[in-house]
Amino acid sequence: MADDDSLFLATDESVVQVGDWLAEVLRLEPIPEPSDIPDEVGLRGRAATIEDGWLGFLVHRNWHAESDPEPDEVQAIDPYSVQIDIWYSAKDEVVQQQEARLVFDALVTARPDIAMLLSHNLTILVAAHLPGAGTHYFDSKTTLDAPDQPHWQPWVCS
Repeated sequence: MADDDSLFLATDESVVQVGDWLAEVLRLEPIPEPSDIPDEVGLRGRAATIEDGWLGFLVHRNWHAESDPEPDEVQAIDPYSVQIDIWYSAKDEVVQQQEARLVFDALVTARPDIAMLLSHNLTILVAAHLPGAGTHYFDSKTTLDAPDQPHWQPWVCS
């Protein structure tokens, strides 16, 4: 199974609006064969840490959010409306995680007014930014799931 890294944003902006400013901040271009799916934006750009490396981005609604989860089914990503999937073309997990962290940091710097999360494999919570509270990086065992809620709750939208 391929590893993936995803950003989750709590915003009222549309997927297209997020795609527009994401492309501007990270100097991305549209993918050559865009999706025909509404509310989905595909972008690509050069990796920052690897010469000639490419990153792909898919901006879409958060498909994983539960609007009214049971207490034991709560996830940190539930209140976040937009998801940005990030992948590295050479499928190197270490490089992809480094690049995703750099993307997260760049977006926090560019848009500190938006709450955002960085996750790995839709399981591990890597980092969170919450306007007014700051940015926090979690240990490698913190999950998005309810059992770890005491660890992530202060850094996540409610």
